[in-house]
Amino acid sequence: MSTRPVALITGSSRGIGIGIAHCLSATHDLVINGVRDESEVSDVLAELSATGASVAYAQGDISSAEDRDAILAATKERFGRLDVLVNNAGVAPKKRHDLLDADQEELDWMIGVNCTGPHQLTQAAARWMIEERAEDSDRPLSIIFVTSISAESATPNRGGYCMAKAASSMSARLFAVRLAEHSIPVYEVRPGIIATDMTAPVKDKYDAFIADGNLLDARWGTPEDIGKATAALVRGDLPYATGAILTIDGGLGTPRL
Repeated sequence: MSTRPVALITGSSRGIGIGIAHCLSATHDLVINGVRDESEVSDVLAELSATGASVAYAQGDISSAEDRDAILAATKERFGRLDVLVNNAGVAPKKRHDLLDADQEELDWMIGVNCTGPHQLTQAAARWMIEERAEDSDRPLSIIFVTSISAESATPNRGGYCMAKAASSMSARLFAVRLAEHSIPVYEVRPGIIATDMTAPVKDKYDAFIADGNLLDARWGTPEDIGKATAALVRGDLPYATGAILTIDGGLGTPRL
């Protein structure tokens, strides 16, 4: 069993997930998750291990019930504990479609990965955490859902993504209410425009959007920005805040005249 707290971060072999992993590696051992073979992420695992954290890789698609079970089983086998779950894995539409032309197959896929998967993984992880809480009433435990400003901002040419993130936002709120009696805080981190593989295909669009003054902090967000916010929640730097939405968007959502 690990002597350090353990964080399971889904979708953490790149993008926002690896930014979160780096920010937690100083204090937590890590379970990195992704859909790629371990051989394809060996450099990422080595990079994180160099920080001093003990790092395990649990391959799996969180939209699959079988894979979710395997991810938690691998965590239990390697570390014997789970202190933090970060629901970060997500997918964007393979191609942006007019809302009137979008097909159900892609909608089902996005909802499966962005909403149903995190919800069901949290259900199973929460049961484990409740057992841990019964054994240690003072142990810091937490669950974080990484959603998107698209949970609130409507973009008709990627409606399925917006719907899935909005549903995941409600999932975070539901678990915050349900797990309060067990002193397990649940938070939502809501990123804005972040430089990742997911946003790379629309870089020119967002470059122009930022240049037009739509953000108060006129730059792309980074995975480390989200990682630092997540680490603050995990450390308990924002106490008395379970159920809160922490929006990291460079001021994009600030109402202005």
